[in-house]
Order: sequence, then structure tokens, then C-alpha cells
Amino acid sequence: MKADILVLPGDGIGPEVTAAAVVVLEHIASKASHSFTFHEGFIGGAALTAGLEPLPAETLSCARGADAILLGAVGDPAFDQRPPGERPESALLQLRRALGLYANLRPARMWPGLEQAGPLKPEVLAGTDVMVVRELTGGLYYGEPRGIAADGQSAVNTLRYSVMEVARVAHWAFKLARGRQRRVVSVDKANVLEVSRLWRQTVTAVAAEYPDVRLTHEYVDAAAMKLALAPSSFDVLLTENMFGDILSDEAGALCGSLGLLPSASLGDGPGLFEPVHGSAPSIAGQNRANPIGAILSAAMLLEHGLGLSEEAAHVVRAVGAVLKTSARTADLANAGQPITGTREFGRLVVDRL
Repeated sequence: MKADILVLPGDGIGPEVTAAAVVVLEHIASKASHSFTFHEGFIGGAALTAGLEPLPAETLSCARGADAILLGAVGDPAFDQRPPGERPESALLQLRRALGLYANLRPARMWPGLEQAGPLKPEVLAGTDVMVVRELTGGLYYGEPRGIAADGQSAVNTLRYSVMEVARVAHWAFKLARGRQRRVVSVDKANVLEVSRLWRQTVTAVAAEYPDVRLTHEYVDAAAMKLALAPSSFDVLLTENMFGDILSDEAGALCGSLGLLPSASLGDGPGLFEPVHGSAPSIAGQNRANPIGAILSAAMLLEHGLGLSEEAAHVVRAVGAVLKTSARTADLANAGQPITGTREFGRLVVDRL
């Protein structure tokens, strides 16, 4: 296969973790006789520092022409005082909307060897393997009208969803469930919100097309509690934008660290693949960042972006094999345990491959 991959290192630890992921992709390409061409672009705080917009026109043009996009992290406290549309984080919202990336896939699992890394008892965490499917281009994050009143005494955001927006992301959840345990939990707040009632009605209608998949519904507060008390009870968790943002981070924290979590944003255009964690500027440039989320995002890029499921499985198994050893990045290490650096961990994964 020949593929053009746009790499957007972004801010903070983004360049470090994407570098580790690219090394893995290069190794996979050489072993499987694929030809991957990598291009880099500016985004977020890195773009602003260079005197550009958060999402430069050239970056968007390259993204539209790529086969897949690998992103590191976006966010720089130097620009925190700017209006929302001029901050680094606005680039992600713009990119997702421009490419029509409405379905966000966020897997979280308990990795053998990390049973003690999370806050839960190992027996509670055992068997956890949840796929959060989050609607990505609607809801409160995009709804209009929005803003702070001129007198600064009130503010408004708008929660809005259409049947089409809900149905198309629901189809992703049910199709994914067919390759897993065939269970979907749809999360909403239908006892309070009219939008959630529309969400529940629409997901129920879509479920009729997948009679082999079991659908249940949960209110978001109950789902959050169940994630903490019985995370292994979930298979595919389907929800709207803000609820998905919160619940996927909770799932990751339960499994040991946000640094473990990959994501894929899919839809009409080229897929965007990025670790869930932020830019972590306090450790940037110190070779302390956890590259696992980025490496697993590269695996999702192989599977969902390029259709290379076998190669993706090799990467996932290699990460698991390294985690079974004593190799631990700073966020996963116990007191007194040796710390494996970002670059070193990436090389260990390549060695396993």
C-alpha cells in the first residue's frame, strides 16, 4: 500500500509522542512492504507561535489530501487568555468540522501488567475492554447561539442534535459492536433533556437494523457510577459529545493513565488519529511523556484509516508485550521503579515488532 500521512505534532509533548508513533509506523511499513510518506504541518499553539491561525489554511488543505492524519496534542497556556475561537484548542474543533469527522472512537482496556496502576481493585478492573463511541461535531461544543452577554453577567451555550446526527454515529456503534461482544449501552439524560429524548428515540430506531446486537440505555450519572463500580460490564458505550468527552476520560483514568488512551475520529473525510491526553507542557521536552496513546492511535490509523487490520493487531500485541515487562513510563511507574523514557519505550515496541 502507498499512503500519504499528515503528521501534526502540535504542542507540548505532542512532538515527542508523535515521533515515537511515526517510528512504529515506519517499521511496520518496511516489514510489510508498504510505502508511507509523512508530511508535517502546524496546528494549535505551534501555529500561533509561527504567526499563523490555530488551523492554517495550508494545514487544512494538506489534511483534506491525506489518506490519514496523526496528531500529537493541542494546547498552550501562553494563549489561554485569547477568545475561544483564537485559542489553540479551536483548531481541533475546526478540523473535525471541516473534515466531517463526526464519530470518535475511544477504546479503554485493562492491560496485563498494569492491574495495580489504576485506582480500582484488580478484581473490579479485570476484563475491562470498553469502546466509547462519542458524537463529535454536534451538541454543546458546536451549538448556536453561544457566548457571554455584553454585561458579563450571563452566558449561553446551545445543546442541539438532529435525527441525522444521532443516527449516523449510532450506526458506527452498532457496527463496531458486531465485531466485539454485540452489546451497546446508549448514554443520555432523557429524564431531563428533550435533546436526550430525541437521542434515545433515534438510537432505538437504529437498533432495529441490528437485531443481533443488544441495546440498553443508561442515564449519564448512572453510567458514570457504573464505570467506576463495574467497568467490565460495558462493551460499546455510545453517547453525545460532552458526555463522551467526560466518560471516556473517566474510563482511561480507571485503566491507569490517560497516556494509555488512543482515539480515532472518523466520518466523511480522512480519519484523524490522536492520543486522548493533553499537551502536558510541564513535562514537554523531558523524554517523560507516555507514548502508548500515540502508538495505539497509530494502530487505529492502520486499521480504520488504511484498512490494515493485521498490521494494527501486531502493534497492539507489541505494546501489550512491552507492558508485561517492567518497562514503565513516568505516569505508570510505582515509587522506586525505573522509568522508561518516551523514545526508549517506542524503541521497545519496535523491538517486539
